[in-house]
Amino acid sequence: MSAAQLLNPKAESRRRGEALKVNISAGEGLQDVLKSNLGPLGTIKMLVDGSGQIKLTKDGNVLLREMQIQNPTAVMIARAATAQDDICGDGTTSVVLLVGELLKQADRHIAEGLHPRIITDGFEIAKNEALKFLDKFKIPRDVDRELLLSVARTSLATKLSASLAQSLTADIVDAVLAIYQAPAKPDLHMIEIMKMQHRSASDTQLIRGLALDHGARHPDMPKRVENAYILTLNVSLEYEKSEINSAFFYSSADQRDKLVESERRFVDAKLKKIVELKKQVCGNDGKKNFVIINQKGIDPLSLDVLAKNGIFALRRAKRRNMERLQLICGGTAQNSVDDLTPDVLGWAGLVYEQQLGEEKYTFIEDVKEPKSVTLLIKGPNQHTITQVSDAVRDGLRSVYNMIVDKSVVPGAGAFQVACAYHLKSTEFIKTVKGKAKWGVEAFADALEIIPKTLAANAGLDIQDALAALRDEQAEGNNMGLDLTTGQPMDPTLEGVYDSYRVLRNCIASSAGIASNLLLCDELLKARQMGRAGGPGPGMDGPEE
Repeated sequence: MSAAQLLNPKAESRRRGEALKVNISAGEGLQDVLKSNLGPLGTIKMLVDGSGQIKLTKDGNVLLREMQIQNPTAVMIARAATAQDDICGDGTTSVVLLVGELLKQADRHIAEGLHPRIITDGFEIAKNEALKFLDKFKIPRDVDRELLLSVARTSLATKLSASLAQSLTADIVDAVLAIYQAPAKPDLHMIEIMKMQHRSASDTQLIRGLALDHGARHPDMPKRVENAYILTLNVSLEYEKSEINSAFFYSSADQRDKLVESERRFVDAKLKKIVELKKQVCGNDGKKNFVIINQKGIDPLSLDVLAKNGIFALRRAKRRNMERLQLICGGTAQNSVDDLTPDVLGWAGLVYEQQLGEEKYTFIEDVKEPKSVTLLIKGPNQHTITQVSDAVRDGLRSVYNMIVDKSVVPGAGAFQVACAYHLKSTEFIKTVKGKAKWGVEAFADALEIIPKTLAANAGLDIQDALAALRDEQAEGNNMGLDLTTGQPMDPTLEGVYDSYRVLRNCIASSAGIASNLLLCDELLKARQMGRAGGPGPGMDGPEE
């Protein structure tokens, strides 16, 4: 601290006020940027990077990660909000709005002479009570497809257009239900997300199987087979050079032919065993087929042998696909062809190759009990595919949250209005002693930013909408806002639900961030990390 600061307490007081004002302004500024995104009727932002690449999105998580934010306070809020998305899968925009509104409400009381510490004490009391109220307000429900459809639709509608959200909802729910094995939690890594630039986003589909991004390498192989036995291999079916450098010298063409023949004999022995297994399981029945998916290579001569025996073979499959293949089709991956038996084979009802432009894809479908599925995201261009894949990720997490929490919360602002009413109620406010009541009231007022913003983004009158919701709440009805008519509605009848864990983390993290920023009284320039010596420049505070 400088001598000037010690000798001039007024300058010190002013400096602290300036630091607080900087923090509050940063929170409000970030809130203003993201406010128009909230809800299904929110607007879209266009992100343009240094190379001119464009991304259209209304996902708060994507915006906060990719926007250039200079203000250190705004950076801190953005990091905390994106951490919310990493933990819960949603709620980024809500965190930013709530932090900004908490700072705005606190600024109103600080201007009237209230100390920030008193406000933060009130925030802490209100946060704890809001979390208790949320536990009572949530609706315990069992896993039900119709409920999951409503949960996924609510999440997707805030990221995509209504028609696209509607078409994707069923695929997302069915994908999670396909891999869900109660009572274990669903493992979302078992849902492969594959992207394909083709047609439109509405053609995105769920494949109850696997999609491979390559096809067979022999023109005579069948392009579509049904009732197929699947052999998963990790065996090289091509001539390989020895690891030791060696040379062979021959003096005639006859000797050369013998050398080539002896080299091929090793690979041919492997092929013979595979063909024998195919004949054993398929016999002469033309309705049964045989498919090989190999992680290593298959040379042209081997492909020719397999094609003559009516075997559909893929080579150089990715390792992650090989692991999923066993979860989808069954069977056991083989690292050798020495002990091949029918029980190592998987099964699929349909395997077919499809060509899109210059790319070939192989689809494995109609399997019995897939423990892994594929969501094939299609779109006419790259930014559409990215927008859909970001929304699909959030939709999958929302379904996962409902399955794990076994509960939902009425959406459309119903919880925020009910919680604000509860915090201001005579029964609770009586239990708060001293000036902390002002902090509790500020927290309650800040919660209403969510229904206010939903109304504003829908082009509704904010005061009328909020007054109608408060009136319904006073009569004991937990109502949300109908964004079409502007009238109160019952979210449980309309199927509008929020995630319990998203709201819980949103309240807890917002109160914590806002309290820390209010108690921050000075901005100091830190020395570079790792440099030896004393304090760096500016450690005694910013210059006058």
